[in-house]
Amino acid sequence: MGIQLSKGQRIDLTKTNPGLVRAIIGLGWDTNKYNGGSDFDLDASAFLVDANNRCMNDSDFVFYNNLQHPSGSVTHTGDNRTGEGDGDDEQLVIDFSKIPSYVNKIGITVTIHDADQRYQNFGQVSNAFVRLVDESTNIELLRFDLGEDFSVETAVVVCELYRHGNDWKFNAIGSGFSGGLAALCRNYGLQV
Repeated sequence: MGIQLSKGQRIDLTKTNPGLVRAIIGLGWDTNKYNGGSDFDLDASAFLVDANNRCMNDSDFVFYNNLQHPSGSVTHTGDNRTGEGDGDDEQLVIDFSKIPSYVNKIGITVTIHDADQRYQNFGQVSNAFVRLVDESTNIELLRFDLGEDFSVETAVVVCELYRHGNDWKFNAIGSGFSGGLAALCRNYGLQV
């Protein structure tokens, strides 16, 4: 098991792991006992942003309807519509060697699909985590358990990968948003 991070903690990725080229970002969660007539469909996304914390265009938003950034630097492995089972519910693969030079940060988020219509929020989600695995060795380098800090939020910025000189670092964020995916898109400069 990798290094366990706390909210707000930052850690170096590529400097202390010089062989790290491709990383798997695994995200997982459970839902609390809930009987609202609809399954929980949580969705992982990545926002590739510039120094102004803005996506340059729509292709800088990688999610279930845009599974790969044109550069090949970020790939979403597919939508899990139920979150059933143990381990990662959804994964993003980051190739540090292919990240365009204008990208300063990659925001990793999770949203609840149709949360308002289904009366769902992150207060009904438990055991949420993100972990980073070196794809070449399959070794988990770090893990951040989000805890149970949420109530009415429908979207969460889980973590950020950000440039620091020529290296990449990881920031454990765990910040909730109301307004779901649309609010996150606006936050990162995209029109909804």
